[in-house]
Amino acid sequence: MNILAVANQKGGVGKTTTTINVATGLAASGRRVLIVDLDPQGNSSTGLGIGQTGRTCTSYDVLLGDASIGEAAQATRIDGLDIVPATVDLSGAEIELVAMESRVHKLDEALKAATDVGYDYVLIDCPPSLGLLTVNALVAADALIVPLQCEFYALEGLSQLLKTVERVRSGFNARLRILGVVLTMYDRRNRLSELVAEDARACLGDAVFTTNIPRNVRLSEAPSHGLPALIYDHRCAGSEAYIALSREILGRVEPTVLAA
Repeated sequence: MNILAVANQKGGVGKTTTTINVATGLAASGRRVLIVDLDPQGNSSTGLGIGQTGRTCTSYDVLLGDASIGEAAQATRIDGLDIVPATVDLSGAEIELVAMESRVHKLDEALKAATDVGYDYVLIDCPPSLGLLTVNALVAADALIVPLQCEFYALEGLSQLLKTVERVRSGFNARLRILGVVLTMYDRRNRLSELVAEDARACLGDAVFTTNIPRNVRLSEAPSHGLPALIYDHRCAGSEAYIALSREILGRVEPTVLAA
């Protein structure tokens, strides 16, 4: 399995939108994909049409060792895409994990034990914080995708996340790498978006994905229908951008496969 965490401690930067649409794009390419919803708000679950009553076994149960990944995973309406849903109970997991041994390894252990599930990709939708839930995701992940909103304070917050990544890499997970930074809510009519994009590429170089995700009404509408934008309206600008981003991600994770 290729395990990718989608993280940024800032809220409202497009983590969930990126997670569900990239996962859909990967599933459309023939990969078998699992989303682990690790945000107590459960927005990935809602955005894929999993209502509260359908979330009987969740990422909370997985973290506390009461369920396996295979037991918690649910099929979605998208062929090849499953999800481990989340509920608000997950907000209590941070407190409960503090008293446990190997508390930062709980998700990693659960995914390593899931040898029979057969997923090609696992995408972890992280909460907007750098607490134990996000650290669990970083310890479990092979690589990190960072959605970066094209706004003034974006790069300031990114430096804090990168310091956390370095601490996780040196202390718990040496294989963790930055797969890429994706610029979200990009508006080519707005000079600020251009400036943030220029600064990000100057600071981070090739770590920034070529694809920018535009501000797009259809991206905002899709979750209310319980669908990824790629299914809700695959011709809109936001969907086309996420299709391109999915290809870029495949190119970075599986370059030899794509080259062939």
